Amino acid sequence: MGMIHESRFTKLIYDNPLVCSEDVKDFVLEGQAKITFNNGRMRMENELDPSLGQKSNFVYWCPVDFPSDIKVTWDFWPVREPGLCIMFFAAKGLNGEDIFDKSLSARNGEYQMYHSGDINALHVSYYRRMWESERAFHTCNLRKSKGFHLVCQGADPLPDVDDAKPPYHIKLMKQDNIVAFYIDDLLIFEWVDNGITYGPVLGEGKIGFRQMAPLVGEYQNLKVYTTE
Repeated sequence: MGMIHESRFTKLIYDNPLVCSEDVKDFVLEGQAKITFNNGRMRMENELDPSLGQKSNFVYWCPVDFPSDIKVTWDFWPVREPGLCIMFFAAKGLNGEDIFDKSLSARNGEYQMYHSGDINALHVSYYRRMWESERAFHTCNLRKSKGFHLVCQGADPLPDVDDAKPPYHIKLMKQDNIVAFYIDDLLIFEWVDNGITYGPVLGEGKIGFRQMAPLVGEYQNLKVYTTE
């Protein structure tokens, strides 16, 4: 049982089934990717060759601004490895700008633009199967930016694609200065931000999916709740 009181998140403020292209017509893609719905759920895969490195990765932003205290849930299907998945949240410009503000530098999916550019965000990486070390020892990582600050880790219970029995239900909660991450209701990690070590506590902002090529993942039932 974590420190966050999930029972407080009673107000559903965003509900997207992610079953057809109409559901993501307002999403913003940074980088190049193939977004399809052949299985009745959102499939994301890289458009560019993985040999291009970071240039082949991408971020797919939900266009909605969310409050500071949120519970985000979605269902996840791993389809092809290697690669990894990330969920960005509490994303805003360094001076509080909307992340799509024209005054901010253009982004194209290359990772350093997100962790060491002109935006702040929290981001959790899960299903980390990119490098040999990640495939040998599975973890979920929480980072805080600006800066490449690894602030918390937890064990990843998900099997590799060949043994997977999806969908897996992912739950991310942020309440005040606490972040908690769950997979199928198993607490993976919980972190308390003291607001000093890695800068001020982050608040409201946008959420976005990121994938690292050549991973293929599918998603459905994106929901966001807040407190009354």
